[in-house]
Amino acid sequence: MITVERAMVVDRPAGEVLRYLADFGNTTEWDPGTESCVRLDSGPVVAGARWRNTSRFRGRRTELDYRLEEYRPDRLLFVGRNRTVTATDDLTLRASEGRTLLVYRASLRFNGPARLAAPFLRAEFERLADAVAGRLPLVLASR
Repeated sequence: MITVERAMVVDRPAGEVLRYLADFGNTTEWDPGTESCVRLDSGPVVAGARWRNTSRFRGRRTELDYRLEEYRPDRLLFVGRNRTVTATDDLTLRASEGRTLLVYRASLRFNGPARLAAPFLRAEFERLADAVAGRLPLVLASR
C-alpha cells in the first residue's frame, strides 16, 4: 500500500471548504491527474453519494468508482475502486481564525499482480501529492 499525506492552510472558512470538497466532481479543478469526474447518482451530496473518476497516470487512463463513505464537519472520506486498486482519499479539516487547516491523505492498495508495482510507483504518487498541495489551496482561495 502507498500512502501520501500533505497538510495545507487554506484562506477560506472550513464550512466552505467542506462543501466544495464534498462534491468529488470538483477534483477536475484541483487534482492534476483527474480528467473527468461524473456523479453517478443524484440528490444532495451525503454519505453514500457516488462518482466515476477518470484519471491519467503515467500515460494510462484509469477509471475508479468512488463513494463518499463519511461526511462529517471535520472529515470527508472517499473510497474508489476498480479491479486493480482501491483508493482512499481522507480529508480532515480544522477551522482556525477564518482559515482552514486541511490534511489530505491518499492511500492506494493494489490488488492481485498490481501489488508488485507499488514500490516502484511511490515516487510518482509523492509528486502527484505535491501537485495537489500546490494547486488545491489556490483553487479554494479563488472561490
